[in-house]
Amino acid sequence: MKNETQHKTLKLSQEDTIAAIATPRGVGGIGIIRISGPKSEEIGHLLFKPKKKIHAFKSHHLYHGDLISLERNIILDEVLLSIMKKPHSYTGEDTLEINCHGGLVVLDAVLNEVLKAGARLAEPGEFTKRAFLNNRLDLSQAEAVIDLIMAKTIRGLGLALSHLRGDLSKRVRSLRLSLIDILANLETSIDFTEEDIHVSPISELSESIQEITDVIDEILSTYGEGKILREGLSVVITGKPNVGKSSLLNRLIQENRAIVTSIPGTTRDFIEEVINIKGIPVKFVDTAGIRDVENVIEQEGIRLVWEKVSSADLVIILLDGSTNLTGEDIEVIEKNKKGKVMLVINKADLPQKINDRDIERILPGIKPLRISAKYGDGIPGLKEEIYNLAFKDKQDDARSDIMLTNLRHRIALEEAADFLKKAKENVIQGLSPELAAFDVRDALESLGEIVGETTSEDVLDRIFSTFCIGK
Repeated sequence: MKNETQHKTLKLSQEDTIAAIATPRGVGGIGIIRISGPKSEEIGHLLFKPKKKIHAFKSHHLYHGDLISLERNIILDEVLLSIMKKPHSYTGEDTLEINCHGGLVVLDAVLNEVLKAGARLAEPGEFTKRAFLNNRLDLSQAEAVIDLIMAKTIRGLGLALSHLRGDLSKRVRSLRLSLIDILANLETSIDFTEEDIHVSPISELSESIQEITDVIDEILSTYGEGKILREGLSVVITGKPNVGKSSLLNRLIQENRAIVTSIPGTTRDFIEEVINIKGIPVKFVDTAGIRDVENVIEQEGIRLVWEKVSSADLVIILLDGSTNLTGEDIEVIEKNKKGKVMLVINKADLPQKINDRDIERILPGIKPLRISAKYGDGIPGLKEEIYNLAFKDKQDDARSDIMLTNLRHRIALEEAADFLKKAKENVIQGLSPELAAFDVRDALESLGEIVGETTSEDVLDRIFSTFCIGK
Protein backbone atom coordinates (compact mmCIF):
# COMPACT_ATOMS: atom_id res chain seq x y z
CA MET A 1 0.00 0.00 0.00
CA LYS A 2 1.22 3.47 -0.82
CA ASN A 3 1.47 5.71 2.21
CA GLU A 4 -1.11 8.31 3.22
CA THR A 5 0.93 11.24 1.88
CA GLN A 6 0.96 9.70 -1.58
CA HIS A 7 -2.83 9.25 -1.49
CA LYS A 8 -3.23 12.94 -0.61
CA THR A 9 -0.96 13.86 -3.50
CA LEU A 10 -2.98 11.61 -5.81
CA LYS A 11 -6.21 13.35 -4.80
CA LEU A 12 -4.70 16.77 -5.45
CA SER A 13 -3.26 15.65 -8.80
CA GLN A 14 -6.71 14.62 -10.02
CA GLU A 15 -8.18 18.06 -9.38
CA ASP A 16 -6.21 19.96 -12.03
CA THR A 17 -5.13 19.53 -15.64
CA ILE A 18 -1.50 19.86 -16.69
CA ALA A 19 0.10 20.57 -20.06
CA ALA A 20 3.57 20.80 -21.56
CA ILE A 21 5.52 20.46 -24.78
CA ALA A 22 6.47 16.78 -24.86
CA THR A 23 9.04 16.91 -27.66
CA PRO A 24 12.53 18.48 -27.59
CA ARG A 25 12.78 22.22 -28.09
CA GLY A 26 13.94 23.17 -31.56
CA VAL A 27 12.83 23.04 -35.17
CA GLY A 28 11.43 19.72 -36.40
CA GLY A 29 8.74 18.14 -38.50
CA ILE A 30 6.39 17.43 -35.58
CA GLY A 31 6.01 18.81 -32.08
CA ILE A 32 3.60 17.43 -29.47
CA ILE A 33 1.66 19.22 -26.75
CA ARG A 34 0.59 16.77 -24.03
CA ILE A 35 -2.38 17.50 -21.72
CA SER A 36 -3.51 15.31 -18.81
CA GLY A 37 -6.33 15.67 -16.32
CA PRO A 38 -10.11 16.11 -16.04
CA LYS A 39 -10.32 19.09 -18.43
CA SER A 40 -8.37 17.44 -21.26
CA GLU A 41 -11.36 16.58 -23.44
CA GLU A 42 -13.03 19.92 -22.71
CA ILE A 43 -9.89 21.78 -23.85
CA GLY A 44 -9.85 19.68 -27.02
CA HIS A 45 -13.44 20.66 -27.88
CA LEU A 46 -12.71 24.33 -27.16
CA LEU A 47 -9.61 24.72 -29.31
CA PHE A 48 -9.89 22.06 -32.02
CA LYS A 49 -11.97 22.45 -35.18
CA PRO A 50 -12.08 19.12 -37.04
CA LYS A 51 -12.08 18.93 -40.83
CA LYS A 52 -14.96 16.45 -40.62
CA LYS A 53 -17.81 16.97 -38.19
CA ILE A 54 -17.65 14.81 -35.05
CA HIS A 55 -20.02 14.67 -32.07
CA ALA A 56 -17.64 13.16 -29.54
CA PHE A 57 -14.01 12.13 -29.40
CA LYS A 58 -13.36 8.40 -29.47
CA SER A 59 -10.48 7.17 -27.35
CA HIS A 60 -7.27 6.31 -29.20
CA HIS A 61 -8.45 7.81 -32.50
CA LEU A 62 -6.59 10.43 -34.54
CA TYR A 63 -8.45 13.52 -35.76
CA HIS A 64 -7.35 16.04 -38.40
CA GLY A 65 -8.25 19.71 -38.08
CA ASP A 66 -7.22 23.21 -37.04
CA LEU A 67 -6.10 24.51 -33.66
CA ILE A 68 -7.53 27.98 -33.06
CA SER A 69 -6.96 30.93 -30.78
CA LEU A 70 -10.22 31.74 -28.98
CA GLU A 71 -9.24 35.33 -28.18
CA ARG A 72 -8.09 36.27 -31.69
CA ASN A 73 -10.33 33.82 -33.57
CA ILE A 74 -7.49 32.75 -35.87
CA ILE A 75 -6.02 29.41 -36.87
CA LEU A 76 -2.70 28.74 -35.12
CA ASP A 77 -1.82 25.48 -36.89
CA GLU A 78 -3.15 22.51 -38.80
CA VAL A 79 -2.85 19.61 -36.36
CA LEU A 80 -3.61 16.00 -35.56
CA LEU A 81 -5.37 15.44 -32.24
CA SER A 82 -5.90 12.29 -30.19
CA ILE A 83 -7.42 11.58 -26.80
CA MET A 84 -6.65 8.60 -24.59
CA LYS A 85 -9.44 8.22 -22.05
CA LYS A 86 -8.79 7.03 -18.50
CA PRO A 87 -7.67 4.58 -17.30
CA HIS A 88 -6.17 3.49 -20.62
CA SER A 89 -3.58 6.23 -20.95
CA TYR A 90 0.02 6.81 -19.89
CA THR A 91 -0.98 8.81 -16.81
CA GLY A 92 -4.17 6.87 -16.02
CA GLU A 93 -6.11 10.13 -16.56
CA ASP A 94 -7.81 11.55 -19.65
CA THR A 95 -4.88 12.56 -21.84
CA LEU A 96 -4.96 14.74 -24.95
CA GLU A 97 -2.09 15.03 -27.42
CA ILE A 98 -1.89 17.72 -30.09
CA ASN A 99 0.53 16.99 -32.94
CA CYS A 100 1.61 20.35 -34.35
CA HIS A 101 4.29 21.39 -36.77
CA GLY A 102 7.54 21.43 -34.87
CA GLY A 103 8.50 25.11 -34.81
CA LEU A 104 9.24 27.00 -31.60
CA VAL A 105 6.72 29.77 -32.27
CA VAL A 106 3.81 27.49 -33.16
CA LEU A 107 4.39 25.17 -30.19
CA ASP A 108 4.57 28.06 -27.73
CA ALA A 109 1.44 29.62 -29.26
CA VAL A 110 -0.55 26.38 -28.98
CA LEU A 111 0.67 25.70 -25.43
CA ASN A 112 -0.29 29.24 -24.43
CA GLU A 113 -3.86 28.67 -25.72
CA VAL A 114 -4.09 25.39 -23.82
CA LEU A 115 -3.04 27.13 -20.59
CA LYS A 116 -5.62 29.87 -21.17
CA ALA A 117 -8.27 27.18 -21.67
CA GLY A 118 -7.83 25.83 -18.16
CA ALA A 119 -4.62 23.81 -17.88
CA ARG A 120 -1.51 24.69 -15.92
CA LEU A 121 2.10 24.14 -16.92
CA ALA A 122 3.33 20.71 -15.84
CA GLU A 123 6.25 20.35 -13.46
CA PRO A 124 9.30 18.24 -14.44
CA GLY A 125 8.32 14.57 -14.54
CA GLU A 126 4.73 15.25 -13.52
CA PHE A 127 3.16 13.11 -16.25
CA THR A 128 5.20 10.10 -15.14
CA LYS A 129 4.56 10.91 -11.48
CA ARG A 130 0.83 10.78 -12.20
CA ALA A 131 1.33 7.45 -13.96
CA PHE A 132 2.96 6.19 -10.75
CA LEU A 133 0.33 7.65 -8.44
CA ASN A 134 -2.44 6.20 -10.60
CA ASN A 135 -0.80 2.74 -10.45
CA ARG A 136 0.08 2.67 -14.16
CA LEU A 137 3.75 2.23 -13.23
CA ASP A 138 5.57 1.40 -10.03
CA LEU A 139 8.48 3.59 -8.95
CA SER A 140 11.26 1.49 -10.46
CA GLN A 141 9.38 1.42 -13.78
CA ALA A 142 8.90 5.18 -13.62
CA GLU A 143 12.65 5.64 -13.10
CA ALA A 144 13.25 3.38 -16.11
CA VAL A 145 11.41 5.92 -18.29
CA ILE A 146 14.19 8.49 -17.84
CA ASP A 147 16.81 5.76 -18.33
CA LEU A 148 15.11 4.87 -21.62
CA ILE A 149 15.24 8.48 -22.77
CA MET A 150 18.85 8.96 -21.69
CA ALA A 151 20.19 5.60 -22.95
CA LYS A 152 23.48 6.08 -24.83
CA THR A 153 23.83 2.58 -26.32
CA ILE A 154 21.64 -0.35 -27.41
CA ARG A 155 22.72 -2.35 -24.35
CA GLY A 156 21.75 0.52 -22.06
CA LEU A 157 18.43 0.76 -23.88
CA GLY A 158 17.85 -2.96 -23.32
CA LEU A 159 18.43 -2.59 -19.59
CA ALA A 160 16.01 0.35 -19.38
CA LEU A 161 13.36 -1.63 -21.27
CA SER A 162 13.84 -4.59 -18.93
CA HIS A 163 13.14 -2.38 -15.92
CA LEU A 164 10.24 -0.64 -17.68
CA ARG A 165 8.66 -4.05 -18.36
CA GLY A 166 8.83 -4.68 -14.63
CA ASP A 167 11.51 -7.40 -14.47
CA LEU A 168 13.10 -5.87 -11.36
CA SER A 169 9.71 -5.05 -9.84
CA LYS A 170 8.51 -8.64 -10.16
CA ARG A 171 11.62 -9.94 -8.45
CA VAL A 172 11.33 -7.42 -5.61
CA ARG A 173 7.64 -8.22 -5.09
CA SER A 174 8.42 -11.92 -5.04
CA LEU A 175 11.05 -11.32 -2.32
CA ARG A 176 8.57 -9.25 -0.32
CA LEU A 177 5.95 -12.02 -0.46
CA SER A 178 8.52 -14.50 0.84
CA LEU A 179 9.42 -12.10 3.65
CA ILE A 180 5.76 -11.64 4.55
CA ASP A 181 5.48 -15.43 4.99
CA ILE A 182 8.49 -15.38 7.29
CA LEU A 183 7.08 -12.42 9.23
CA ALA A 184 3.72 -14.20 9.63
CA ASN A 185 5.54 -17.21 11.04
CA LEU A 186 7.48 -15.06 13.51
CA GLU A 187 4.38 -13.18 14.64
CA THR A 188 2.48 -16.44 15.09
CA SER A 189 5.19 -17.65 17.44
CA ILE A 190 4.88 -14.38 19.39
CA ASP A 191 1.08 -14.39 19.70
CA PHE A 192 0.49 -18.10 20.25
CA THR A 193 3.42 -19.30 22.33
CA GLU A 194 1.17 -21.38 24.56
CA GLU A 195 -1.20 -22.60 21.84
CA ASP A 196 -1.02 -25.68 19.67
CA ILE A 197 -0.16 -23.69 16.54
CA HIS A 198 2.33 -24.94 13.97
CA VAL A 199 5.41 -22.73 13.76
CA SER A 200 8.36 -23.47 11.50
CA PRO A 201 11.41 -24.69 13.39
CA ILE A 202 14.39 -22.36 13.83
CA SER A 203 16.44 -24.18 11.19
CA GLU A 204 13.74 -23.67 8.55
CA LEU A 205 13.30 -19.97 9.38
CA SER A 206 17.04 -19.39 9.29
CA GLU A 207 17.30 -21.20 5.96
CA SER A 208 14.42 -19.22 4.44
CA ILE A 209 15.96 -15.90 5.51
CA GLN A 210 19.33 -16.97 4.05
CA GLU A 211 17.75 -17.94 0.73
CA ILE A 212 16.25 -14.45 0.35
CA THR A 213 19.54 -12.84 1.39
CA ASP A 214 21.37 -14.89 -1.26
CA VAL A 215 19.00 -13.67 -3.99
CA ILE A 216 19.53 -10.06 -2.90
CA ASP A 217 23.31 -10.54 -2.90
CA GLU A 218 23.12 -11.98 -6.43
CA ILE A 219 21.23 -8.92 -7.67
CA LEU A 220 23.67 -6.60 -5.88
CA SER A 221 26.61 -8.33 -7.61
CA THR A 222 25.37 -6.97 -10.97
CA TYR A 223 25.56 -3.29 -9.96
CA GLY A 224 29.12 -2.66 -11.17
CA GLU A 225 28.32 -3.80 -14.70
CA GLY A 226 24.85 -2.25 -14.70
CA LYS A 227 26.13 1.15 -13.58
CA ILE A 228 28.65 1.20 -16.43
CA LEU A 229 25.99 0.28 -19.00
CA ARG A 230 23.63 2.95 -17.65
CA GLU A 231 26.02 5.81 -16.90
CA GLY A 232 29.02 4.93 -19.02
CA LEU A 233 32.73 4.97 -18.32
CA SER A 234 34.83 8.09 -17.76
CA VAL A 235 38.31 7.77 -19.29
CA VAL A 236 40.85 10.57 -18.85
CA ILE A 237 43.76 10.83 -21.30
CA THR A 238 46.75 12.38 -19.56
CA GLY A 239 50.48 12.83 -20.09
CA LYS A 240 53.08 15.52 -20.70
CA PRO A 241 52.65 17.98 -23.62
CA ASN A 242 52.99 16.77 -27.22
CA VAL A 243 52.69 13.04 -26.53
CA GLY A 244 49.62 12.93 -28.79
CA LYS A 245 46.67 13.19 -26.39
CA SER A 246 44.57 15.32 -28.75
CA SER A 247 45.57 13.17 -31.72
CA LEU A 248 44.40 10.09 -29.82
CA LEU A 249 41.06 11.71 -28.98
CA ASN A 250 40.55 12.69 -32.62
CA ARG A 251 41.41 9.14 -33.75
CA LEU A 252 39.01 7.57 -31.23
CA ILE A 253 36.04 9.75 -32.19
CA GLN A 254 37.08 9.77 -35.87
CA GLU A 255 36.90 13.53 -36.33
CA ASN A 256 39.14 16.53 -35.73
CA ARG A 257 37.60 17.63 -32.46
CA ALA A 258 40.79 18.73 -30.68
CA ILE A 259 43.41 21.11 -32.06
CA VAL A 260 46.71 19.37 -32.75
CA THR A 261 49.95 21.41 -32.90
CA SER A 262 53.58 20.98 -31.89
CA ILE A 263 53.28 23.95 -29.52
CA PRO A 264 53.17 22.91 -25.83
CA GLY A 265 50.09 24.12 -23.96
CA THR A 266 47.70 24.11 -26.93
CA THR A 267 45.09 22.23 -24.87
CA ARG A 268 44.21 24.32 -21.82
CA ASP A 269 40.63 23.22 -21.17
CA PHE A 270 38.93 19.84 -21.20
CA ILE A 271 37.53 18.35 -24.38
CA GLU A 272 35.00 15.58 -23.77
CA GLU A 273 33.45 13.21 -26.31
CA VAL A 274 31.45 9.97 -25.94
CA ILE A 275 31.84 6.91 -28.15
CA ASN A 276 30.29 3.44 -28.05
CA ILE A 277 32.66 0.55 -27.32
CA LYS A 278 30.83 -2.79 -27.55
CA GLY A 279 27.69 -1.34 -26.00
CA ILE A 280 29.40 0.79 -23.34
CA PRO A 281 29.15 4.59 -23.53
CA VAL A 282 32.75 5.73 -22.96
CA LYS A 283 33.44 9.41 -22.31
CA PHE A 284 37.00 10.34 -23.25
CA VAL A 285 38.47 13.48 -21.69
CA ASP A 286 41.43 15.16 -23.38
CA THR A 287 43.41 17.19 -20.83
CA ALA A 288 46.16 19.78 -20.74
CA GLY A 289 49.72 18.46 -20.83
CA ILE A 290 51.36 17.97 -17.43
CA ARG A 291 54.48 20.12 -17.06
CA ASP A 292 56.02 22.83 -14.88
CA VAL A 293 54.75 26.20 -16.08
CA GLU A 294 54.68 29.79 -14.90
CA ASN A 295 51.66 30.80 -16.99
CA VAL A 296 48.73 31.24 -14.56
CA ILE A 297 46.18 29.94 -17.06
CA GLU A 298 48.17 26.77 -17.75
CA GLN A 299 48.73 26.27 -14.02
CA GLU A 300 44.99 26.33 -13.44
CA GLY A 301 44.45 23.93 -16.34
CA ILE A 302 46.98 21.45 -14.91
CA ARG A 303 45.40 21.70 -11.45
CA LEU A 304 42.04 20.81 -12.98
CA VAL A 305 43.67 17.87 -14.78
CA TRP A 306 44.54 16.27 -11.45
CA GLU A 307 40.95 16.78 -10.28
CA LYS A 308 39.60 15.05 -13.40
CA VAL A 309 42.08 12.21 -13.04
CA SER A 310 41.09 11.58 -9.41
CA SER A 311 37.41 11.10 -10.36
CA ALA A 312 37.96 9.03 -13.55
CA ASP A 313 36.98 5.38 -13.88
CA LEU A 314 40.12 4.78 -15.94
CA VAL A 315 43.22 6.85 -16.71
CA ILE A 316 45.18 6.46 -19.93
CA ILE A 317 48.77 7.56 -19.33
CA LEU A 318 50.12 8.44 -22.76
CA LEU A 319 53.86 8.41 -23.47
CA ASP A 320 55.82 9.39 -26.57
CA GLY A 321 57.68 6.25 -27.60
CA SER A 322 60.00 8.17 -29.91
CA THR A 323 61.66 10.02 -27.00
CA ASN A 324 63.27 8.91 -23.76
CA LEU A 325 61.28 8.93 -20.53
CA THR A 326 61.38 12.31 -18.80
CA GLY A 327 60.79 13.51 -15.28
CA GLU A 328 57.35 14.75 -16.38
CA ASP A 329 56.46 11.26 -17.65
CA ILE A 330 57.56 9.67 -14.39
CA GLU A 331 55.62 12.26 -12.35
CA VAL A 332 52.40 11.42 -14.22
CA ILE A 333 52.97 7.68 -13.74
CA GLU A 334 53.81 7.99 -10.03
CA LYS A 335 50.74 10.09 -9.29
CA ASN A 336 48.41 7.60 -10.98
CA LYS A 337 49.97 4.21 -10.24
CA LYS A 338 47.56 3.39 -7.39
CA GLY A 339 44.46 3.88 -9.54
CA LYS A 340 43.06 1.96 -12.51
CA VAL A 341 45.44 2.91 -15.31
CA MET A 342 46.39 1.94 -18.84
CA LEU A 343 49.88 2.74 -20.04
CA VAL A 344 49.84 3.57 -23.74
CA ILE A 345 52.94 4.36 -25.80
CA ASN A 346 52.14 6.53 -28.81
CA LYS A 347 54.06 7.19 -32.06
CA ALA A 348 54.74 3.50 -32.71
CA ASP A 349 55.30 4.48 -36.35
CA LEU A 350 58.62 6.13 -35.34
CA PRO A 351 61.85 4.53 -34.05
CA GLN A 352 61.26 3.60 -30.39
CA LYS A 353 63.36 4.81 -27.45
CA ILE A 354 61.12 3.49 -24.67
CA ASN A 355 61.25 -0.27 -24.08
CA ASP A 356 59.15 -2.51 -21.84
CA ARG A 357 61.98 -2.86 -19.30
CA ASP A 358 61.86 0.89 -18.65
CA ILE A 359 58.16 0.63 -17.90
CA GLU A 360 58.53 -2.49 -15.74
CA ARG A 361 60.92 -0.64 -13.43
CA ILE A 362 58.38 2.12 -12.83
CA LEU A 363 55.10 0.19 -13.07
CA PRO A 364 55.71 -3.50 -12.28
CA GLY A 365 53.16 -5.85 -13.83
CA ILE A 366 51.78 -3.31 -16.32
CA LYS A 367 52.30 -4.18 -19.98
CA PRO A 368 52.03 -1.06 -22.15
CA LEU A 369 50.03 -0.90 -25.36
CA ARG A 370 51.78 0.57 -28.41
CA ILE A 371 49.74 2.64 -30.83
CA SER A 372 50.03 5.23 -33.56
CA ALA A 373 47.35 7.88 -33.09
CA LYS A 374 48.47 9.42 -36.39
CA TYR A 375 47.85 6.29 -38.49
CA GLY A 376 45.41 4.32 -36.29
CA ASP A 377 47.69 1.37 -35.52
CA GLY A 378 46.74 -0.35 -32.25
CA ILE A 379 43.47 1.59 -31.74
CA PRO A 380 41.20 -1.51 -31.97
CA GLY A 381 43.36 -3.21 -29.31
CA LEU A 382 43.15 -0.10 -27.14
CA LYS A 383 39.34 -0.15 -27.29
CA GLU A 384 39.28 -3.87 -26.50
CA GLU A 385 41.50 -3.34 -23.45
CA ILE A 386 39.27 -0.51 -22.20
CA TYR A 387 36.27 -2.84 -22.44
CA ASN A 388 38.09 -5.64 -20.63
CA LEU A 389 39.23 -3.34 -17.82
CA ALA A 390 35.71 -1.93 -17.43
CA PHE A 391 34.26 -5.36 -16.72
CA LYS A 392 37.22 -6.93 -14.98
CA ASP A 393 36.02 -8.78 -11.85
CA LYS A 394 32.38 -7.96 -12.71
CA GLN A 395 31.11 -10.39 -15.33
CA ASP A 396 32.17 -13.53 -13.46
CA ASP A 397 30.53 -12.34 -10.23
CA ALA A 398 27.16 -11.41 -11.71
CA ARG A 399 24.86 -14.42 -11.37
CA SER A 400 21.40 -12.84 -11.43
CA ASP A 401 19.25 -12.48 -14.53
CA ILE A 402 18.25 -9.05 -13.20
CA MET A 403 20.82 -6.30 -13.63
CA LEU A 404 20.94 -3.45 -11.13
CA THR A 405 21.67 0.01 -12.54
CA ASN A 406 20.29 2.52 -10.05
CA LEU A 407 22.17 3.66 -6.92
CA ARG A 408 18.92 4.19 -5.00
CA HIS A 409 17.94 0.57 -5.67
CA ARG A 410 21.37 -0.66 -4.62
CA ILE A 411 21.21 1.18 -1.30
CA ALA A 412 17.72 -0.18 -0.58
CA LEU A 413 18.83 -3.75 -1.33
CA GLU A 414 21.95 -3.39 0.81
CA GLU A 415 19.82 -2.17 3.71
CA ALA A 416 17.40 -5.08 3.26
CA ALA A 417 20.28 -7.58 3.23
CA ASP A 418 21.74 -6.08 6.42
CA PHE A 419 18.38 -6.31 8.23
CA LEU A 420 17.95 -9.93 7.13
CA LYS A 421 21.42 -10.87 8.39
CA LYS A 422 20.46 -9.44 11.79
CA ALA A 423 17.16 -11.32 11.72
CA LYS A 424 18.89 -14.60 10.94
CA GLU A 425 21.39 -14.05 13.77
CA ASN A 426 18.55 -13.37 16.23
CA VAL A 427 16.77 -16.55 15.14
CA ILE A 428 19.90 -18.70 15.43
CA GLN A 429 20.70 -17.31 18.89
CA GLY A 430 17.18 -18.16 20.06
CA LEU A 431 16.36 -14.59 21.03
CA SER A 432 12.78 -13.34 21.26
CA PRO A 433 11.04 -13.69 17.87
CA GLU A 434 9.96 -10.05 18.25
CA LEU A 435 13.55 -8.94 17.55
CA ALA A 436 13.75 -10.93 14.31
CA ALA A 437 10.28 -9.68 13.35
CA PHE A 438 11.42 -6.06 13.72
CA ASP A 439 14.35 -6.71 11.38
CA VAL A 440 12.17 -8.48 8.80
CA ARG A 441 9.72 -5.55 8.83
CA ASP A 442 12.62 -3.16 8.21
CA ALA A 443 13.79 -5.35 5.32
CA LEU A 444 10.26 -5.24 3.88
CA GLU A 445 10.31 -1.46 4.20
CA SER A 446 13.62 -1.22 2.34
CA LEU A 447 12.44 -3.43 -0.52
CA GLY A 448 9.20 -1.44 -0.69
CA GLU A 449 11.19 1.72 -1.37
CA ILE A 450 12.37 0.27 -4.70
CA VAL A 451 8.87 -0.11 -6.14
CA GLY A 452 7.40 2.88 -4.30
CA GLU A 453 5.30 1.02 -1.74
CA THR A 454 6.98 2.73 1.21
CA THR A 455 8.61 5.79 -0.36
CA SER A 456 8.25 9.24 1.21
CA GLU A 457 6.89 12.23 -0.69
CA ASP A 458 10.26 14.02 -0.44
CA VAL A 459 11.99 11.13 -2.19
CA LEU A 460 9.30 11.04 -4.88
CA ASP A 461 9.71 14.77 -5.52
CA ARG A 462 13.47 14.36 -5.77
CA ILE A 463 13.19 11.49 -8.24
CA PHE A 464 10.66 13.11 -10.56
CA SER A 465 12.38 16.52 -10.47
CA THR A 466 15.21 14.94 -12.50
CA PHE A 467 12.83 14.30 -15.40
CA CYS A 468 12.36 16.72 -18.26
CA ILE A 469 9.20 18.82 -18.49
CA GLY A 470 6.68 17.01 -20.68
CA LYS A 471 7.57 13.53 -19.47
